Amino acid sequence: MSTSNKFSTDQVGNLNGFFKEVYADKLQELIPEGLKLVNMIKFIGKEKQGGNLFHQPVILGMEHGVTFASSDDDAFNLNPPVAGVIKDAQVRGNPMVMRSLLGYTAASRSVGGKNAFMDATKYIVANMLRSMSKKLEIHLLYGQKGYGVVESQPADTDAETRKTLTIKPAEWAPGIWAGGEGMPIEIVSADLSTSRGEFTIASVDMDTRTVKVTASARQAGVQADDVIYHKGARGNEFAGIHAILSNTGTLFNINASSYNLWKANSYDAAGPLSFDKIAKASSRAVEKGLDSKLTCFVNPRGWSDLLNDQAALRMYDQSYSSAQLQQGAKSLKFHSQNGELEIIPSIYIKEGYCFMLAIDEFMRVGSSDISFKRPGYGDEFFRDLENSAAYELRLFTDQALFCMAPGKNVLVTGIVNSDDVVAP
Repeated sequence: MSTSNKFSTDQVGNLNGFFKEVYADKLQELIPEGLKLVNMIKFIGKEKQGGNLFHQPVILGMEHGVTFASSDDDAFNLNPPVAGVIKDAQVRGNPMVMRSLLGYTAASRSVGGKNAFMDATKYIVANMLRSMSKKLEIHLLYGQKGYGVVESQPADTDAETRKTLTIKPAEWAPGIWAGGEGMPIEIVSADLSTSRGEFTIASVDMDTRTVKVTASARQAGVQADDVIYHKGARGNEFAGIHAILSNTGTLFNINASSYNLWKANSYDAAGPLSFDKIAKASSRAVEKGLDSKLTCFVNPRGWSDLLNDQAALRMYDQSYSSAQLQQGAKSLKFHSQNGELEIIPSIYIKEGYCFMLAIDEFMRVGSSDISFKRPGYGDEFFRDLENSAAYELRLFTDQALFCMAPGKNVLVTGIVNSDDVVAP
């Protein structure tokens, strides 16, 4: 059948065929480099899982059945064995679905061949993948913790100020809000017991850390310390890095209050970041057995403070030159007690926090990484909408973040960047 016949009965088949030919091996290339965790943490698919849960034995206690004897003792009695503790950690993926449309007109113009199809769809496909992977990056960091925290109750002066929310400096990450216009959100009380309602973001002011919503937040009862979630995420998202590193109860079927190796470490920076503070924070993980690389993710403002302090404990790879340093750097590396410590800036890190991660202890697990394939539909990517003159394209993933050794990681809190410090 000729692909030039508009709206033929095989139109969807043509779209599916072109999609597979054009994008099958290029989707990974479309994920932005700025999404650090999506690119660095490996995905473990369903072929390595048993049933609908991912099971991972983890060591939480050492063997203690040792017997000591003097140099003169012989045929001495042995103490009973004291077995180490090995528990079965369990995690199940959480599904996410993103929908987009390709109108009939655009579709009809795409059936002239591979190049025509690419021209008609490249922006939709690329934007869907960037948007979905950005959402995943945010939830890898802040799943179950929220996008931000309200600094104060909206003013009650006029209609516009009643819609304006100011985010606490410590809870502000510019990457979360950039391009956020139109995003649906839910605002809930600090104890997560009361929903203030659902809103849509109308505008974002990156300089003042303010988010304006389309309805009156004041009249909805929004208060200081309320938490902002993406609409529909609360109660339906996996635990992100912040939640894992701040956990003190049961996580992945293991109770952190019973096993100290299942509890991450915490360090209060109490001011701007410095190499000395990062070195001291890393020692907390070393105390629990870390003897490998730590990757430290910081907010760009914290990164600026560290650049000013870069002379301490500095180590660059073979590509280092003073000229390159003068132009900027993508990461800093130095040696600490654990070995190499790499510091990487990310616009998705909130200003008041720093995550020091043993990346090899993390994995993304689930039945499907980000994919345009719908489960059970093979290579059928497009579907004809019943009530719209368009075809629908969906992105799907079913995954969760898992950490095999929380005790080898550090949550740094209390960061106040130097440009936010108020002079006495």
